[in-house]
Amino acid sequence: MTIPAALPDSHRRTPAGKTRARGAGVPFVGQPGPANAITDVPGVEVGYRTLIRGHGPLVVGEGPVRTGVTAIFPHGRERANAAAYAGYFSMSGNGEMSGMALVEERGRFDGPITITNTHSCGLARDVTARWLFENLKPGDKADQPFWMPVAAETYDGSLNDINGHHVKPEDVIAAFDDARSGPIEEGSVGGGTGMRCFEFKGGSGTASRQVEYAGETFTVGAFVQSNFGRRHLLKIAGVPVGLELPLVDDTPPPEYGSIIGVVATDAPMMPHQLRRVARRAAYGISACGGIASNESGDLFLAFSTANGEAVEAHAGFLTARYLGEEGMSRFYEATIQAVEEAILNSLFANETMTGRDGFTARALPIPEVREILRRYNRLVDVD
Repeated sequence: MTIPAALPDSHRRTPAGKTRARGAGVPFVGQPGPANAITDVPGVEVGYRTLIRGHGPLVVGEGPVRTGVTAIFPHGRERANAAAYAGYFSMSGNGEMSGMALVEERGRFDGPITITNTHSCGLARDVTARWLFENLKPGDKADQPFWMPVAAETYDGSLNDINGHHVKPEDVIAAFDDARSGPIEEGSVGGGTGMRCFEFKGGSGTASRQVEYAGETFTVGAFVQSNFGRRHLLKIAGVPVGLELPLVDDTPPPEYGSIIGVVATDAPMMPHQLRRVARRAAYGISACGGIASNESGDLFLAFSTANGEAVEAHAGFLTARYLGEEGMSRFYEATIQAVEEAILNSLFANETMTGRDGFTARALPIPEVREILRRYNRLVDVD
């Protein structure tokens, strides 16, 4: 297979030079934005704090440490307190995403989203609330002087000293300070540092799609923290790659996995429409072979950066712009495509990692995957 035009460098590799799924020749449908990332949605910024230290046997409180924090600002760090209309969906509830009672009740949230490991989720939430208060600007949060931040988690205890609680308040703030637009790193960074996916090294991944509707161009961006799935289930471009990859001698630990998916768009949508978008994110997981297993927490948040004036107002009669129902399906399609590619990017843009007690999460073997795709006539020529 060949591609019709040159592939932008930002679509081929991460800022650190790691190969993304497109750069390895995986075929996708849909048109990405310039960075093929959630940061293609205007205003969205992402920051990381990555913690890697120590080797050998687990000593609780000392390590080894393989963890971190991811921060996603819907309106950028300079508008950290700004609100966004949002919708939530739990495909499998064996996990945590704080603030979702407010999202279900009022269809909005305020401030940045943090994603980390299971035992640091509460700390990230509390640090976010304190940081937002300390960075309050005149006119911010005029409607209510409190915060219910969104903080989410997946379990990294196979590689990380999770009971050592190594994420500290300063690490959450460091992730905030790192927030940026444009191309962002993927793989074993931020909250995704200690994660596994389909029994390979997983973690942080992102992608985007552009959508034409009613004479305007909008962007749908996805970010995932992938930590789910058994090897035999893995599908890439529709190919049962997991069944064809040989098992290694390692005996994988039990799957206490999950995935957190965040979908952003600049298309004007109301909360009920964003709930529907969040549901479709689950199809992106299914496209890769995910089944929302018993041990998995598959949680999704979708938000829109549009209608800022309406979502911030608290009194009087408000006016908001939103899509007609006729336009929703093309945004569902873009969501599914972006989530699928984000998951695969979290696998491709990664490296083998050894953590606690010498357990090793091996990187997806890209040369072998390319050969399997070639045999199925599903490999794109990216040269």
